[in-house]
Amino acid sequence: MITKLESFIEIAKSKPRRRIVVAAAADEPVLEAISNAMHDGIIEPILVGAKAEIEKIAAKIGFNLNGIEIIDVADPYEASVKAVSVVRAGKAEIIMKGLVSTGPLMKAVLDKEKGLRKGATLSHIAFFETPYYHKLIAVTDAALNVAPEFEEKVEIVKNAVDTYHKLGIKNPKVAVVCAAETVNPKMEATVHAAMLTMMNKRGQIKGCIIDGPLGLDNAVSEEAAHHKGIKSDVAGDADIIMCPEINAGNLLYKSMNFLGGAVTAAVIMGAKVPIVLTSRADSDKSKQMSITLAAALD
Repeated sequence: MITKLESFIEIAKSKPRRRIVVAAAADEPVLEAISNAMHDGIIEPILVGAKAEIEKIAAKIGFNLNGIEIIDVADPYEASVKAVSVVRAGKAEIIMKGLVSTGPLMKAVLDKEKGLRKGATLSHIAFFETPYYHKLIAVTDAALNVAPEFEEKVEIVKNAVDTYHKLGIKNPKVAVVCAAETVNPKMEATVHAAMLTMMNKRGQIKGCIIDGPLGLDNAVSEEAAHHKGIKSDVAGDADIIMCPEINAGNLLYKSMNFLGGAVTAAVIMGAKVPIVLTSRADSDKSKQMSITLAAALD
């Protein structure tokens, strides 16, 4: 069980330093996060972007660029393409979004011939450290898949479970959350939740324990589950919250950060390497912890 995001630092330190390439790196918060992660001794960066601007920002924040490779590409999309090519050439094990919109970066990542596709579905997983829960809890997918079909949900679950396995947690508990705890044919999300649960019980999705449909209260509170008569190995002890679609996931993500006092670390999984895709609204610690999480993954 992992209770603190800081644990990712120790996991990452136990492994070789990871090489991270930043697409459109001329971004002050991103460079600060890179500098802090370098200070922790867990990454070696390659910066792709407008070199003069990168150097200007680095001087402002006291980031020593000596020995760091900078590839001068001013256009954000072209910088993304170049960053992807750095990974494909085996020169980096992580890619990070800098001052570029998500769309252009993901276009470069998903290019069928020159991108970083591994499977059919990429998905976002965010780990939260909150004072109101007894361990880290992850939410998927809050940022990438808008209205996933059932087959995509299977892959989203597998990506999340794979992330836990890479962190050394062998059998994470997955709560498939919906607006109701019972299967209702008029609510497709509850049907999908039941199907995921049955696939897990029959060994079609392995390496985890899945239960659903569960309400969010049942997923994180054993007492709430007890009051509703729900008997579950997952209820009250979920590691992963699987959301039905992006609206639910994104609202949960932001409510935990801005109303729940949580700090987060997030990556995109399912590509050939982890992708660090931070938001400008994320705290400095969240950005640094997202880099650290990516570096902690095998």
